[in-house]
Amino acid sequence: VTFDGVHILSRDIVSSRPSILIKLKDENRFMALKDTSLLKVQVRYPDLAGTGNPPLITYHFGDLMQFIPANLSSGDNTASIDFRPYFEESGEYELIVTGRDVVGNKAGDIEFHVLFTVETKPMISDMLNYPNPFTTSTAFVFTITGNEVPQNIRIQILTITGKVVKEITKSELGPLHIGRNITEYKWDGTDMYGQKLANGVYLYRVLTNLNGQKVEKYDELNNKISNNGKYKFFVKGYGKMYLMR
Repeated sequence: VTFDGVHILSRDIVSSRPSILIKLKDENRFMALKDTSLLKVQVRYPDLAGTGNPPLITYHFGDLMQFIPANLSSGDNTASIDFRPYFEESGEYELIVTGRDVVGNKAGDIEFHVLFTVETKPMISDMLNYPNPFTTSTAFVFTITGNEVPQNIRIQILTITGKVVKEITKSELGPLHIGRNITEYKWDGTDMYGQKLANGVYLYRVLTNLNGQKVEKYDELNNKISNNGKYKFFVKGYGKMYLMR
């Protein structure tokens, strides 16, 4: 099961309009998985009413959920479900999937369960760089919420005096998605001209907008502090990194 092409971990943030792909595979190459009754998809919604009994919805095939039967001529007996729900409320959800083969053998002794979190408001967390300190290169880790990745994301790297020495564009960062991101791009400690920067402390910040509007900060990482408790990773929107070759 993937959400927008990603195998998520429990309670990961996903888009409020995710593309969920569910695959059921059978090693039997002669009994094709082509019956919609072989798979059952349910979603447990947040308990917004506080009843202690959150609603459990069983989805049926139609506009939101399409069944793609196995094609044995491809040599692979795999059926798929393309599930595109819209979760209007922020909160914690649970996806539950059961599957079986043509003769009734279950795909597992227990159902497939995964918890996921939806935050409908478009926001972006403060970015952390990892590793930090770094010697050769460092990537950026951050979370995006809502249902659309901001059109413009730029990371500026500055000296401690405030001089911009490097600007990284969205296209350079690599593929981004709603939820937790670790950039494919890794900064190697060079400036905009490719020259190696001196060892020391550098600051960085993210500039972003969605449909021309500034994207608010998602307060996920802002209150994390270092092991010795003396500084926050982010102060007034600026992160701190250490280059140590």
